[in-house]
Amino acid sequence: MRVLHIAYQQLRRYGQTRVSWAQKLSFGLIKNDHYLQTFSDRDIAAFEAPLGIRDLGVGKANKRLLEMVDAMEPDLVIAGHCDMISNDTLREVKKLAPNCFIAHCNNDPLFVPSNVERIASRASVSDAVFVSTGRRELKQFEGIGARLYHMPNPVEASVEVLDNSQKTDLPIDLLFCSNATKFTQRLEMVGRIKEAVKDQMNFKTYGSFGEAPVWGRDYDRALAETKMGLNLNRQEGDYWYSSARMAQLAGNGILQFTHSGPRFDELLPEESAVYFNDEDDLLAKIREFHFDDAKRQHWASRARQFYHQEMNSRLYAQYIVEASMGIPFSHDYVWARDIHLDGSMK
Repeated sequence: MRVLHIAYQQLRRYGQTRVSWAQKLSFGLIKNDHYLQTFSDRDIAAFEAPLGIRDLGVGKANKRLLEMVDAMEPDLVIAGHCDMISNDTLREVKKLAPNCFIAHCNNDPLFVPSNVERIASRASVSDAVFVSTGRRELKQFEGIGARLYHMPNPVEASVEVLDNSQKTDLPIDLLFCSNATKFTQRLEMVGRIKEAVKDQMNFKTYGSFGEAPVWGRDYDRALAETKMGLNLNRQEGDYWYSSARMAQLAGNGILQFTHSGPRFDELLPEESAVYFNDEDDLLAKIREFHFDDAKRQHWASRARQFYHQEMNSRLYAQYIVEASMGIPFSHDYVWARDIHLDGSMK
């Protein structure tokens, strides 16, 4: 297939990048032998704008995208987080390439009102919409136009290269990285846990409590030194919703603690992720695994094996292609066992 992927490629970060699900999708498409072109809307807008003032280049970026569609003739256009590209432009894409399918991929939570509006808007001009929250939470978008699907956060073999489940001499016992403060109160709990375990373990909280955030290779180095990590969403409870942190921890063999509310026990194998119900439960389980390193290694190893085998970028990318274009699934995708090919619930 000829695939055009519209997503922020972080070109102007010059290596100081965040781990990107969009980049993993691109890698997966290439590994599956699809012809891929990418279009980084924010970067193109800045490059095309007078004096590099990005907002002044939005109109030109939309025109450039249409030029690219005309030249490339894609079979599938995947529009990720690309707010600078308007729905009118995506409608023009359909006119230029009437046989082309349009998919929208959205990796943000539903508890952010503006994101709910964004998904609904994109659903009106897309053939398929993929959201990183479980399918049963997406009923509010039914009937708008697009078929609806859940998508996971995948691992990528060239990104998640560590296997800390095989190591014991790691200096960071527990890790939580975040500098996000909107729509959340999680740092209050993290602060209390940090105080409770300060004499028992090395708990690093990059981005909070006076510790500088880490990006790029600095983040890689932090992961490389870590035994266990907290997978805390800004809010908990949405079915199968987690930030990309879950794949980053599991894929590198780092044992993760995650809230029981999203019900990942219905997706992940037993003895892989550690689920907690409340703060006291979390603290007790952190101590349990800290003082039983063999158990920590066993659980982290099972999670890593599962993610690399069943939730990798190749499967992720092929699922999005097949679902978007109505091609029968070529794999028993573990995250899609509750839906039909058309996205409807079983």
